[in-house]
Amino acid sequence: MHRAGSRRLIDSTAVVDRSAELDDGVTVGPYAVIGPGVHIRRGCEIGPHAVIKGPTSIGENNQIHPFASLGDDPQDKKYGGEITRLEIGSGNIIREYVSINRGTAQDQGITRVGNDNWIMAYAHIAHDCIVGNKVVFANNASLAGHVGVDDYAVLGGFTLVHQFCAIGAYAFSSFGSVISKDVPPYVMVSGSPAHAHGVNTEGLRRNDFSPAEIENIRKAYKIVYRSGFTLDEALDRLNADMKHAPEIARLAEFLSQQTRGIVR
Repeated sequence: MHRAGSRRLIDSTAVVDRSAELDDGVTVGPYAVIGPGVHIRRGCEIGPHAVIKGPTSIGENNQIHPFASLGDDPQDKKYGGEITRLEIGSGNIIREYVSINRGTAQDQGITRVGNDNWIMAYAHIAHDCIVGNKVVFANNASLAGHVGVDDYAVLGGFTLVHQFCAIGAYAFSSFGSVISKDVPPYVMVSGSPAHAHGVNTEGLRRNDFSPAEIENIRKAYKIVYRSGFTLDEALDRLNADMKHAPEIARLAEFLSQQTRGIVR
């Protein structure tokens, strides 16, 4: 390893483009490759053989493990070399062989990953995905293009999410779920194709939801899934009966914006 600038530690075998910006406190392991248009902020650890291609910005204190591929071209036949971006926040753990691609001009041109996410080995986040904060991707969980994943969601191992789907906050998918419709906040899904299987009660408890809030969510789940109402009727009922509960307002807002139908 050798120092390049103040308090940066870059292995002598790493390849770092002259135009890449590495802040103080960044370490780069053996044989890593960091291309032009990359900005890595302080405290990040780039593991051996990781490859980061720009334009990509990476926030503070991320751990990027060996063989991760960040910011490569989108895997989309419509991509024609346009300049698009990947933006990663701070405090993320990105494990071995994770791949996260840049956006496309057909969308907003940005793939964005928030803060404090745990992305396990071999997970894939495709072009134009928007991932929130404190999301867990277990091994081999994969998002197709244009997917949104809200805060605190958990995707079990080998979960597959179809393009343009939305995964709500605190949702949970079990091992091997195949998701082709939107998953509302708080809902647990499993199977291929995925079906709803109740409320993610344990996840809510772990994130300090009160017993009263969890009971409200259970009542809302019954309205959406057990009442026989259409989705519009269920949404009207939620807005009429439970609109003053913030946890239900989050659910109602998600349901009002869904475009693919919801996992049933």
